Amino acid sequence: MYWNDRKSKICRYWFLSCLTASLWSLFFFLVINATTKELSFVLRVLMDTAAILIVYFWLKFVLFFINYKNTWLEWGVALSTIFVLLLNLSPWFIEDMKPKYLFNYYVEASWGYYLFALYFIIIAGIGLYLLLKQKKEGIENRGQSQNVFWGSLAGFVGGSSSFLLSFNIQFPPYLFILFPLLPLIIGRGIIKYHLFNIKIVATELFTSAIWIFFAVKIILSKDSADLILNLVVLTAFSLFSFLLIKSVKQEVSQREKIEKLAEDLGKANERLKELDKQKTEFVSIASHQLRSPLTAIKGYSSMLLEGSFGPMPKKAKEAIDVIFQSSQKMISVIEDFLNITRIELGRMKYEMSDIDVGALARQVTEEQRPQVARNGLKLEFEDDGHDHNVYADMGKLNQVFNNLIDNATKYTEEGWIRVRVENMTKPEVGEVVRFVVKDSGVGIPPETLPKLFEKFVRAYDAGKVNLIGTGLGLYVAKQIVEGLDGKIWAESEGKGKGSTFIVELKHTKPLAEQEKEKKVVDFVAGI
Repeated sequence: MYWNDRKSKICRYWFLSCLTASLWSLFFFLVINATTKELSFVLRVLMDTAAILIVYFWLKFVLFFINYKNTWLEWGVALSTIFVLLLNLSPWFIEDMKPKYLFNYYVEASWGYYLFALYFIIIAGIGLYLLLKQKKEGIENRGQSQNVFWGSLAGFVGGSSSFLLSFNIQFPPYLFILFPLLPLIIGRGIIKYHLFNIKIVATELFTSAIWIFFAVKIILSKDSADLILNLVVLTAFSLFSFLLIKSVKQEVSQREKIEKLAEDLGKANERLKELDKQKTEFVSIASHQLRSPLTAIKGYSSMLLEGSFGPMPKKAKEAIDVIFQSSQKMISVIEDFLNITRIELGRMKYEMSDIDVGALARQVTEEQRPQVARNGLKLEFEDDGHDHNVYADMGKLNQVFNNLIDNATKYTEEGWIRVRVENMTKPEVGEVVRFVVKDSGVGIPPETLPKLFEKFVRAYDAGKVNLIGTGLGLYVAKQIVEGLDGKIWAESEGKGKGSTFIVELKHTKPLAEQEKEKKVVDFVAGI
């Protein structure tokens, strides 16, 4: 890995950590089996040098692995490592090498050795803390961090057990058996999470082993025919190996590019979400700021039309009426924008209560009747006479009903608009209440129907009939109805054949009636 990813400091420090860990294990074995005290001293210096470097290289590996940058920490660790390495060569590091437990020679610690143990614990603790923090908070490489954390914890618990006998704590280093878990668990994570280009290394090792096998066969060839055959096979395999390794490298390179692209796309997506949220909040603020002056314009123009400030000339009245109608339309558009921002920011609130849809529909129809009459249209209202109770937000339903009748008025040049409230039973949901608005207007093309309730969508050439439509009203209506656990859809036989809009809500009994029924059930159950 060191040679394949030389530019990667993660690979470099991982290699050095494993190398020093291997050397420490070897020197530890040699120390406890040394035949002379002088040899055990020399081996002990080499063993502790490797131990000091294990934690240093491991911490550097961790810092690069989690991309943690802290200049003061790096300088502090480097200087303390140099200090402990020099202390290791001094006479204050150990007092003697003595037989302990089953071992020929073992360290008898001096005060310098206590500093070494403290250095080991602090450096390992810093690395494990940073890994634990990354394991909890990291999203992209949480699995990798988890492998490195557990492998390191097992390795250091096992390795640190060798200190105890040095301080005359009678606990043999049995936990040393955990030390090999450090490279094994982290190595598993390297393979599983593609931390290094292990696939390239595995391919090269495999092909090298086979190449060596054939090379040995050439050397051991019995005759010229066998030699030629082995040479041909080796040449063919060499070409195959070259192509195989090249394809694996290309595959790994492609995978790395895709992973980098996915990471960049993820960051871009998060940025777009943030920008979209900022846009929505800006629209909300701007809409609020626009609504206040428009409300004042509408209010004062209404007062002027009603004669609150005295009689006015006919032409002035006509001009003020245009101002009043325009401000009303603008307020309606702004209200749609505000509703959209509330929906997208999750701030849409519903004040639920028992509602008689029939009464509400009749009220909205009567309010719309003057406007429909001004457009030369006939407005009819029908009620099937059933109980139309639903549990919903009256203000929001009022807005939806007004929007649907207003839409029918805008897109019907001549003819009629029929509003109907009816109950029906559906097998999957039970009894439902329907509010239906049917008109003889311009109709809806089949290709527009599926996307009619999307944002800023209008029927093709709808602008010829209604110039100021924004394509927001039906989107808002759909969000409101679905927020009330209902359904809304449109039907039309095509262009010029009118359209029908249907709102469907689940029929419920009034809360007072439900309470009475519950009391009766409770009473019967009590008996």
